[in-house]
Amino acid sequence: MTLRLRALLGDHPGTLALKDGSLRSDLIAFDFAEYSPVNKGFKPMVREQAFDVSEMAIVTWLMAKSFGKPMVLLPHVVVARFQYAHAVYRAGLGNLKPRDLEGRRVGIRSFTTTTGAWLRGILANEYGVNLDAINWVTFEGAHVAEYVDTTERAPAGKQIIQMLLDGELDAVLGEKVDGPGLKPLFPDVAAEEKSWFAKYGVLPINHMVVVSQDLVDHHPDVVREVFRLLRESAARAPAASVPRFSDDEMRRSLEMIIRYAAQQRLIPRAFAVDELFDDLTRTLRAMG
Repeated sequence: MTLRLRALLGDHPGTLALKDGSLRSDLIAFDFAEYSPVNKGFKPMVREQAFDVSEMAIVTWLMAKSFGKPMVLLPHVVVARFQYAHAVYRAGLGNLKPRDLEGRRVGIRSFTTTTGAWLRGILANEYGVNLDAINWVTFEGAHVAEYVDTTERAPAGKQIIQMLLDGELDAVLGEKVDGPGLKPLFPDVAAEEKSWFAKYGVLPINHMVVVSQDLVDHHPDVVREVFRLLRESAARAPAASVPRFSDDEMRRSLEMIIRYAAQQRLIPRAFAVDELFDDLTRTLRAMG
């Protein structure tokens, strides 16, 4: 009998074969929920365990783990990217450097977004920015209900880029946008990315995949099949279009985002990478 799984996966090159039905399994079938953008489905997964299999922002998952949410991480990366292009400011402010953000109003969709956590970590650790000296303005709460958000909330109905253009914000993190009146915080993004990778050998992970604790406890064979299908779907995509991580590359990226999340008090302590996986998913990691 085929087991049907409630699933949330975005439309990515590496998930296409699963979502269009060209890759099938005798053991399982997916009933895909459609959220656009896919991150809108992370809250129901964290708060209600709405899916058996779900794409998940890594910082959201780290926070969920710290509160004991019944989800298990699979060693499979769906989205990874350099983050430098996702920081802009008002051109009227002149030529801002990262340290110039101190004392200014900086907008971000939610303080707990993974892109935001990566960028704040870069600002603090690479440029010496005092993150506590920035006035953070957010537009959404955290996916994890237990997290206490102390940032200023933008007025209802306000749009982040329009507030920037109107002078109500000085800069924005987490949005990749250009146009009149805007400047990138990092003028030569390509050079920054090259320098970062040369220094750390890290491609920042944004989204991985989680499964429900119930699925792990009662259907470990299904979890293995989910992992196999995710890998096969990614393998069918053009090589340049999907993130491909060795175990060591994944470890380095996870270690860094864990450290950043702990520094920013998004999680109470820095987990060891091995803590992120259980006995079953550690064996899958070894297969990677």
